[in-house]
Amino acid sequence: MNLQQEIKRIQPLCAQSMEAARHRFSNIAIPLGSLGLLQDAIIQLAGIQRRAKPEISKRAVVVFCADNGVVAQGVTQCGQEVTAIVTENLSCAQTTVCLMAQKANVDVIPVDIGVAREVNGDKIRKCKIMYGTNDMTQMPAMTREQAFTAIETGILMAQECYEKGYQLLCVGEMGIGNTTSTAAMTAALLHLPAEQVTGRGAGLSSEGFERKIAAIRQAIAVNQPDANDPIDVLHKVGGLDIAGMVGLYLGGAIYGLPVVVDGVIACAAALCAVCICPAVRDYMLVSHQSEEPAGAILLEALHAKPFITAGMRLGEGTGAVAAVALLDLALAPYLGMVSFEQANIEAYQPLT
Repeated sequence: MNLQQEIKRIQPLCAQSMEAARHRFSNIAIPLGSLGLLQDAIIQLAGIQRRAKPEISKRAVVVFCADNGVVAQGVTQCGQEVTAIVTENLSCAQTTVCLMAQKANVDVIPVDIGVAREVNGDKIRKCKIMYGTNDMTQMPAMTREQAFTAIETGILMAQECYEKGYQLLCVGEMGIGNTTSTAAMTAALLHLPAEQVTGRGAGLSSEGFERKIAAIRQAIAVNQPDANDPIDVLHKVGGLDIAGMVGLYLGGAIYGLPVVVDGVIACAAALCAVCICPAVRDYMLVSHQSEEPAGAILLEALHAKPFITAGMRLGEGTGAVAAVALLDLALAPYLGMVSFEQANIEAYQPLT
């Protein structure tokens, strides 16, 4: 796959469809702009799908699962074996995102892109590139070629979903230690100190938190990632799950699919994808602001306002799935509400 050739296929959003959606919102019997960010999202969906009435009834959350060698530095509360356990549970609908997705009518597609052992489950897509990344405090997390392969895997997942008729995708991840990779990537891409972008992840003690910050500093010092080359940052201090999400964002834009961004790890992948191809940003819908310190920083870098600020920090794509439910609610009046004229109400006028 030639990544640069694939990226050239990305089209600008359809201005005509977006204008038609704005016109529709100005004529239905609700106060102007009263659905806020959700209204903006519906207009964006119209532009992505190139039609005034977006359709998102067939949707999926693609959960990239991978291990991170940096756990050897004591940066996590639980052991690496949890990644494989949760990956297998994703296949039998026994994780948080699975249960939430059932309520929101979202299909769950788990992808083994780098779990440290073989995993079992009929629904797991077997795309393993490595048995977990290297310890980035000692060497690059992966080779540049492996990073490209992981990105290509994400693009191919988007293509597969497009060919199966999916109309909207969510990104999710599972990987013990991936908040450490996320913080390292954020620090490298945005030239920020490790302590400013590092949180306690799934729940670290104060000693563990200090080890995590030290590991990020060491990884950046050892690998010297180049902020002007997002693939360099990704392969040196990133993760396979993050690289897969980068590919899904790129693939969504290539195939004209909106992609709902999850929390802090998904946002780091989103920033990397935008650094590779700025046009990808128009195909992203940002679901929520993670409670992790890097959450707000990454959203600002992406110029994004999330739908949800609920202090969430679970991962798996849970925030993205929650946002899909809000999109459903916003589409209901957009598609079904009567006009001012039909309701015998004088139309609201824009403020001057």
